[in-house]
Amino acid sequence: MNRASGGDEAPAPSSPQQIRNVVLVGPPGAGKSTLFEHLVAARVEGRRPREGERSSSTGLVAASFASGEVVVNLVDTPGNPDFVGEVRAGLRAADAALFVVSGADGVDEATKMLWRECATVGMPRAIVVTRLEQARADFDETVETCRRVFGDAQPLALPVQPDGPATTVTGLVDLLGAGADATEEVLARRGHVVEAIIEESEDDTLLERYLDGEEVDAATLREDLHTAVATGRFFPVLPTHATSGIGLDEVLNLVEHGLPSPADAALPTVYRTNGGDFGALSCDPDGPLVAEVVRTTTDPFVGRQSLVRVFSGTLRPDDPVHVSGHLQQFAGEEIGGHRDHDDDLDRVGALSAPLGDDLRPKSYAIAGDLVVVARLAVAETTDTLSSPSRPALVEPWVLPEPLLPVAIHAKSKGDEDKLATVLQSLVSEDVTMRLVLDAETHQVVIWAMGPAHVALLTQSLEERHHVAVEAEPLRTALRETFVRECEVQGRQVKQSGGHGQYAVCQLKVEPLPRGSGIEFVDKVVGGAVPRQFIASVEKGARAQLDKGVLAGYPTVDVRVTLVDGKAHSVDSSDMAFQTAAGLALRQAANETTVAMLEPIDAVDIDVADASVGSVLADLRGRRGQVHGTEPSEHEGRTVIHAEVPALELSRYPIDLRSVSHGTGTFRRAFARYDYLPPQLVKDVVAGTR
Repeated sequence: MNRASGGDEAPAPSSPQQIRNVVLVGPPGAGKSTLFEHLVAARVEGRRPREGERSSSTGLVAASFASGEVVVNLVDTPGNPDFVGEVRAGLRAADAALFVVSGADGVDEATKMLWRECATVGMPRAIVVTRLEQARADFDETVETCRRVFGDAQPLALPVQPDGPATTVTGLVDLLGAGADATEEVLARRGHVVEAIIEESEDDTLLERYLDGEEVDAATLREDLHTAVATGRFFPVLPTHATSGIGLDEVLNLVEHGLPSPADAALPTVYRTNGGDFGALSCDPDGPLVAEVVRTTTDPFVGRQSLVRVFSGTLRPDDPVHVSGHLQQFAGEEIGGHRDHDDDLDRVGALSAPLGDDLRPKSYAIAGDLVVVARLAVAETTDTLSSPSRPALVEPWVLPEPLLPVAIHAKSKGDEDKLATVLQSLVSEDVTMRLVLDAETHQVVIWAMGPAHVALLTQSLEERHHVAVEAEPLRTALRETFVRECEVQGRQVKQSGGHGQYAVCQLKVEPLPRGSGIEFVDKVVGGAVPRQFIASVEKGARAQLDKGVLAGYPTVDVRVTLVDGKAHSVDSSDMAFQTAAGLALRQAANETTVAMLEPIDAVDIDVADASVGSVLADLRGRRGQVHGTEPSEHEGRTVIHAEVPALELSRYPIDLRSVSHGTGTFRRAFARYDYLPPQLVKDVVAGTR
């Protein structure tokens, strides 16, 4: 949705029952973009397929068009796992999914993972089989695999391939419309699909009557197909050959008659912005306005554009709206770059219906519709739009956690100040990106989903915002700690005319157990250090420990005891004793008294059973400690529980994909600090590891 186009106004449904919001989901190479473009071209007069001119590999693309008696909002999502956030946004925008499976590649692990994304949110699904003309393609085998892996997958049509599997598709055999003159095989397969459909019928007697020989008319089958798909337990399968147009009408007919409308779909949970109950919500154009931003983009020519799903009410240009976003509230933790906010500042700009890369003007958007809104200056992806008189907050969809950290800096000194501003702009668009300005390592760190995501972010910085950046070695926030007891004297004695500086303090330093923090003890006797300077010694010691005593990392888990000292009646001062305390600690620190501590993360890895051995071997090479395994909630998978040094996890999203053949996912959380092996200390401190 990058450029506005003129022309006729987009089709405007008059009720939610006339809308179908459908998302295309599938792995890379399955042919989603080709299918998307040919489906749109099949219903939009004068439009030609544009799959060679754009790609949905990095972001979702939407198109709104009329098909029969309904308006279809079709959303194409990327298959690259780096952009699973875009897939989840597409699922929130839609009410049903067309799952695109390559007849040549079948159901691989990536396909299963995407299927689970849909199943998690209870999305009604149908399956479209593509690439049937390619080597190794076999429609029947693909259907059987889908049935085995996904559940009750039944073909509504069969491909006609005169020269056998893996050859050009010349037509389809409609199983539901097959008559008595059809072949025995077609009639048998028709019987299977009819039985599967009417098993979900609201008429409990229909299946028994059908098995007794009663014919089921087409209207009843169509109605029961809609019911069966809506249950999320029955998955119709259709073969296609998009470039020749075969199967496109059948897919669109399934969308029109078999997939649910927004009026039939479940609504997300809605609250008042103060946390109270918002009340019952329905997909009603006359209800209170509740809408959600599912994607945000910024175009250099037309500015910010927001793809918005309207759940209730009607959205019109120039309407004042309340904008609320509370990602941190729902996550229960700080999310870098995504602040919680409530604003009554935005007015709705022009409304448009997306048509691939083009936009068509739209007068309003009713409950259930999908629309592009211009100039929502403060709205970010996942934000809620509602009436200022009744502010609402939609619970956001489950966000994937970005696990690949990359430290960057501006190539040009002149762009350093600009970089922070444009990064915040990217964060507002992309809820799968985290921005951390690390006060300890003094680095700008973006957390991304994977290398393709990083490449997209850096490309956006350079091409859209004209800020070139480059990566730098990621520094880990280490800690220092004393490992043996020592006693040392700090002297700050200077005379330079007038009042001098005089302070002497004798400190004993002792290690404490992990997690104990810093303790300061005063054991001075006889007034060797005047009472007014005891606090100065403590302040100076704590300040030095915060800065580090050996390599510049904060020092933790230590007890500092003031045992003796000296003062001068004229030249002693608060600052002199602070300085003396710091000098004492630095003198106490050396390679025999101080050790480095590194952060250790608790890691849970969910991986296909076949890859468990490879993942365990890889963990051992990362100095990981495996604490156990257990069956995953998903069949055929295992969860590995381990603790791994954070130093070893900076590239783990990339490496895990490699060792698990794309089947692994993981979560990480800080667990504790532990000793960094001596052989690594020099490399880490020098920044070479």
